[in-house]
Amino acid sequence: MSTDPRPLAVFTDTEGIDPAPGIEILEAAGFRVVRLETRDADRIVEAAQDAEALLVGYAPITAEMIERMPRLRIIALLSMGYDNVDVPAATAAGVWVSNILGAATDEVAAHALGLALAARSIDRAARTTREGGWNHEHAPKVTTECTVGVLGLGRIGRRFAEFAAPLFGEVLGTDPMLPDDENTRRMLADAGIRRVGLDELIAASDVLSLHVPLTDETAGLVDADVLAALPEGAVLVNVSRGGLVDEDALLAALDSGHVAGAGLDVLAVEPAASDHPFRTHPHVVLTPHVAYLSSRTGREYATRQAQNVVAVFADGAPRTPVNRPAVTLPTP
Repeated sequence: MSTDPRPLAVFTDTEGIDPAPGIEILEAAGFRVVRLETRDADRIVEAAQDAEALLVGYAPITAEMIERMPRLRIIALLSMGYDNVDVPAATAAGVWVSNILGAATDEVAAHALGLALAARSIDRAARTTREGGWNHEHAPKVTTECTVGVLGLGRIGRRFAEFAAPLFGEVLGTDPMLPDDENTRRMLADAGIRRVGLDELIAASDVLSLHVPLTDETAGLVDADVLAALPEGAVLVNVSRGGLVDEDALLAALDSGHVAGAGLDVLAVEPAASDHPFRTHPHVVLTPHVAYLSSRTGREYATRQAQNVVAVFADGAPRTPVNRPAVTLPTP
């Protein structure tokens, strides 16, 4: 046990983000900082047994790990998603969980649009040329005759729709969490979205783009039945979480030709195994979970993550909480 009286903040993994701006904020606020760069549970717990703040990228944080870190007050995430943390266990233990909202809305939405366009034909045509060919195969319908379906109408889903609306014939959207009121209808109309039910969205979407969090309810949402219900030659785009998609079912749909292409920034297990079929599949455009990265967002993510930690100690709660702990510890 350290004799240093300063509260301990431990970084598990930073996923390509330079944590220096966050470390500067934490140290200025009086924290002792340790940086691990690991997702290994035992290494994390060993280093963070006395930690009061855990700053996490994509490392899984389980109930058993939380129990072994009794001084913990906050798990501060480096993303909007929080499926890698056992939030109910944290809540029961009196531990805040925080995420980051809106830091990369434009970046992720633009990446999704780029994946949609590339997976429709651009990537295949470019690959043919790189391999020495020069032909006019892989000519899909013009975009203005295609319908885009947006599954999830939060910040990123709506922004993606705004980017897509001028290029495609129609943009449909669904989100059961949004109320059906005048403000929502106006917001969706401004984004160029016509709201429909899930079944209609799937049946009409020449491009289906996923913008929902990974939860118990959404895990494996895009399964064989959903893929079969898409129009022949549809394209799937996923910049949210890999666990939303049944990857075996998607592979079968791609191999059969029913799904013409997939643009993926996320997979169920990351990094992808060297022999993962999506790495080399001719109809998959795969990027390594980088949709959120830009020259601006790296610093923004690091800063907001640290600010959530400091806010717990200064104000009793993070700026962007995911939960409200059952028992909260007093602010020192």
